[in-house]
Amino acid sequence: MAGAKTAVDWLASVAQDPEACRWEWERNPLGVALLPAGKAWDVLILPGELGHPTLDVLTRILDRPGPVLLDFADHRMGFFVPPGTAARWIGTGIRTAGADTWIVVPYPGRSTGTVRWLIPPDGSGTLTDPSLLELAMHEAAAGPTPPETP
Repeated sequence: MAGAKTAVDWLASVAQDPEACRWEWERNPLGVALLPAGKAWDVLILPGELGHPTLDVLTRILDRPGPVLLDFADHRMGFFVPPGTAARWIGTGIRTAGADTWIVVPYPGRSTGTVRWLIPPDGSGTLTDPSLLELAMHEAAAGPTPPETP
């Protein structure tokens, strides 16, 4: 992955000790690190049955959404959004990770046993706009649009 170093730097920058974070990623057999949310990003965690169609909608309207995590059982998807979003989120059925919470983050470009990147970070700081994410969730929840009849 060409941007892996930059993505690693961006992710590790939120750790209390970024070098220790990198060291942990290199030596942890699971290839994950525990990172604080609420500094460079928050995470909105959707159930998989809503997350997958939401991501489909987002990728139709955006060139590239922000990073998205998926647990290996496809039960939950985590969309990286701007810091502060979790504190303001009102929607039901959506878990949030913001200030004073931690998330398990896999090393970009490496497979792990617990979570994986559906859309890995590119290191640029791109995050998903929460308003667009909410609209995409509404469209996804409404289901497919029936074909028009002539």
